[in-house]
Amino acid sequence: MEITAVIKRIEATRTVGTNQDFKIRELIVTTDEQYPQTLNIQFIQAKCEELDKFKPEQKVKIDINLRGKETLKDGKPSVFNTIQGWRIQGV
Repeated sequence: MEITAVIKRIEATRTVGTNQDFKIRELIVTTDEQYPQTLNIQFIQAKCEELDKFKPEQKVKIDINLRGKETLKDGKPSVFNTIQGWRIQGV
């Protein structure tokens, strides 16, 4: 899936996991459509460095995958979703 958007913010890379060896970097964008949406798109591992080439207010095309996971929260099933970017390019 591909979206076109304008970058609002590029967050710093952070590490998570038991060994702090998994890298995540979040990109906050506003979509370019009739009813613009603000989205948080996660780039992971080596893809985090791709965001160094971009700046706020820049228009970009982003290839994304939708990810979801079901967990137990207080003994009840809970589902959370993320938007994961895997390619980004300037427009």
